[in-house]
Amino acid sequence: MSKFNVLHHDLVPEHDLIEEKDEGTVLKKLNTEKDFLPKISIKDPAIEALSEIYGEIRPGRIIKITRKVSRDDKTVGITEYYRVVSNEVMR
Repeated sequence: MSKFNVLHHDLVPEHDLIEEKDEGTVLKKLNTEKDFLPKISIKDPAIEALSEIYGEIRPGRIIKITRKVSRDDKTVGITEYYRVVSNEVMR
C-alpha cells in the first residue's frame, strides 16, 4: 500500500520550501524579519510531505503557501502566505 501524500489533496494549498539563498529577498519583500513570520510545526503533515521531496527540513526554514481562491470552478485570485518552520507543536 502506498503512503498518502497530503500535498496531492485538492483542499491543501501548494507548499514550497524557499531556498536559503532566497530567504533574504523574501523577507525584504515582506518588510519583516524571520522571527515575526507565523510558524508552522515541523510535525505538520505538509512539512513531513515536503521532507520526502527536499530531505530534512530544519526549523527556521521558510515555507511559501500559495492559495488559489476559486468560484464556480474558476480561479479568481492567488494569495501567497509565508511560514517559518518551528519545533513547537501547534494545537
